[in-house]
Amino acid sequence: MPEQIGRSSVSERTQSSVATIAALHAEHFERSPPLQQFVERLTRRAGRPAFVLWLTIAVVGWVSLNALMGLTGHKPFDAPPFAGMEVVVSLAALYTTLFVLVTQRREDQLATRREQLTLELAILNEQKSAKVIELLEELRREHPMLESRVDRDAAEMATPADPQAIFEAISARHDDNDVGRG
Repeated sequence: MPEQIGRSSVSERTQSSVATIAALHAEHFERSPPLQQFVERLTRRAGRPAFVLWLTIAVVGWVSLNALMGLTGHKPFDAPPFAGMEVVVSLAALYTTLFVLVTQRREDQLATRREQLTLELAILNEQKSAKVIELLEELRREHPMLESRVDRDAAEMATPADPQAIFEAISARHDDNDVGRG
């Protein structure tokens, strides 16, 4: 029986599709090494608004603590212009950039897998549609109550597309566009 999610019901087939995509994502994450998982967790946390707030509090605290130490007669650990903070912020920016790049690379791999799955399903669906059209045309030709005629559009659609020929046509079109831009 379909499960209720929010106000709309979702069919078992849809739930199965959603579960398959979720499994693809989970498997992608689980296959990554522990260091990669750690980097992805850090990147997710750094991408939240709370991180910006925490970072702002840390910078204000650093400056305030140094100013307070100077006002109370103690030697600040990082006097203005805050060279120590500059080094810390520069290193944090460098690591953040690297974490984002590493995470993005993994996300690109997942996106490539999703695109491959989508392409394969599209080709399969196109083949199924062509087969259905072929069967309907066969039924129309053989049914005694229906007029037998040639439908060129249906005959063309009943022939599955050749993915290699389509790829070559797209490549040739891109090559032509590149030559026109040069």
